[in-house]
Amino acid sequence: MCRLVAITSDKYFSPMENILALETMKEGHDGSGMGLVLKDLGGEFEKLKGYPILSGICSRKGKSILDEFIEIQGFKLKYEWAPKIKRVNSITPRDYYFARVYDYPANFKNRSLQEKEDLLMNTRISLRRMGESDESIVVFSFYPDVITIKEVGDPLELSEFFSLDRSGLKAKVIFAQGRQNTNYAINLYACHPFFIQGYCSMTNGENTAFVPIREFLMSRGFPGYIGYNSDSEVFTHILHYTARQLRFPLHYYKDVITPLKPSEIEKRKDGEAIRLIKQSLRPLCIDGPNMVIGFTPDGICFMVQDSKKLRPGAVGGIKGKYALMSEECGLDRIIPQRDKSKDIFPMKYDMVIVPPGAKEVKVWNQLQG
Repeated sequence: MCRLVAITSDKYFSPMENILALETMKEGHDGSGMGLVLKDLGGEFEKLKGYPILSGICSRKGKSILDEFIEIQGFKLKYEWAPKIKRVNSITPRDYYFARVYDYPANFKNRSLQEKEDLLMNTRISLRRMGESDESIVVFSFYPDVITIKEVGDPLELSEFFSLDRSGLKAKVIFAQGRQNTNYAINLYACHPFFIQGYCSMTNGENTAFVPIREFLMSRGFPGYIGYNSDSEVFTHILHYTARQLRFPLHYYKDVITPLKPSEIEKRKDGEAIRLIKQSLRPLCIDGPNMVIGFTPDGICFMVQDSKKLRPGAVGGIKGKYALMSEECGLDRIIPQRDKSKDIFPMKYDMVIVPPGAKEVKVWNQLQG
């Protein structure tokens, strides 16, 4: 099992908080990778929120290819962040780690958000394909106010490697995964969290319905539904498909991935809609065990379980700061002053939702609708 830590706050905080929580749960990850996604950035990025940030890794050869391609596309570099690498014996450093802030091409500055999102996604996909054969270019996200960092290694050692304890890198929403490799070769694209056009998720579990879900998504004709180096990446794409492409309310994500029985659907006020969703999107039904944590473009954070509920999950906090993670001991490490009697351990019908600003936590129950 992997270990997951999501923290959402009304104040900027360091990713070291996530990493220390992962260290508390160390028996659940094996050092085969760590992923960080930071949203609603502070520090040196706070005044750059309207500009897209390209996050990734490249070789010297890849940097030249990336620079030339980005320039041809019309993007203008505004700012570049790179971690201060510290030599750690267990980690082999790559040539360039970066988070680059760009201004949009002149002919896109007045375009709609959807057109800009598609431009950024297509640019990221092109760069990924350019470097995929030799790993000369590895790109994780290209989106405003979001940075993604991934590398193979133990989370605490990687925090030292990237000098995160001394970095000014901060955000109000940070997701982190300590990976335990189970089914796939160690690959940076297989490390959670996964991100597409403002939607992000990470998962602990085994997605035994991976193949039919992947085939359905790839049949939609959407260029971003590619990759799948991890069977968990489909959870992000299902979220994107239901919320962005189909424009369903967020709680319908739960109805899509874990559809109710006919007798349960009859009790819902929106039962007819739920029945049609189940019928038309049946290939997106998951078969776990899985625990999924995600966020949406507006900053909502959530946790859901599959119907088997065989993976742990805990949510707790105080007004202004909540954490969603794999184990209760992680909550104790990050928010020890909370009222533990109010901790939430979602069951198979629950969707735990923390709105932007982390002022409260809500539980939506699938049976009640």
